[in-house]
Amino acid sequence: MARHFAIVPAAGSGSRFGAQTPKQYLPLLGLPLIHHSLAALCASPAIDRVWVVLAPDDEGWGHRDWSALGPKLETLRAGGATRAESVANGLRAAATVADDDDWILVHDAARPCLRPADVAQLVSTLADDPVGGLLAVPVADTLKRADGQGRVAATEPREGLWQAQTPQMFRYGLLRRALAATASVTDEAGAIEALGERPRLVPGEGSNLKVTYPADLAIAEAILRGRR
Repeated sequence: MARHFAIVPAAGSGSRFGAQTPKQYLPLLGLPLIHHSLAALCASPAIDRVWVVLAPDDEGWGHRDWSALGPKLETLRAGGATRAESVANGLRAAATVADDDDWILVHDAARPCLRPADVAQLVSTLADDPVGGLLAVPVADTLKRADGQGRVAATEPREGLWQAQTPQMFRYGLLRRALAATASVTDEAGAIEALGERPRLVPGEGSNLKVTYPADLAIAEAILRGRR
C-alpha cells in the first residue's frame, strides 16, 4: 500500500503580516502558530512522517519545545526563496524513504485550524484517484475585478470557482516532476495543472483559514477556542 508523508514549508518571513517575529512563531493560545498547523498532521494515523522545511538560518525553532507533537516530526533546514523551492527541497530529502507512488501532503505553516478529520477526508477521498487533489471551498463572495485606478472594471461570475486550501495531496513522483518543470506557481496544484493534469477538489471547511494579516490571527484563536 502507498504510504503518506507530509511536508510543511516554513522558510518564509511572513512579511505581509508586518510582525518582527516570523509569522509561524507568533503565539496562538500559548503555542507557536505552526505548532497547531503541525498537530493535525502528526495526529493523523494515515501519515507516516511529517517534515517541516525551515530556512537554513532559522533561529526560532530551536528555542521551543516540539516534543508534544510526537516522533513523526522531522526538521529539514533546506528552505528556499519560494514556497515551490522549499517543497522541492523537501521532496529531494524525502527520496530516501518515499517511493514514486507514495502520497505527499503539502500543508501551509500558517493554517493552524486544520482538523485531523479534514486530513482523513482528503486521504480517503483521493485514495484511488489517478491524479490527487486538494482541500478547497466554493467561493461565496461576489468577485470584482479592479482597473488601474482602484475602481471596479467588471463583476466576475463566481459559479464554478473554488478557493484553494491545504493540504494538497499528490503522488511523490508526479509532484517532484511537476515542480521540476515549473517553479512559478503559488501552490502544488498549479504545478500539477501545468503538466496537463486536473487535480480533484475535495470540499473542505471555511475554518481552515490561512493566517495572512493580524486580524486572521484573532479569527484563528476564536475558532480554536470554540473547538476546546
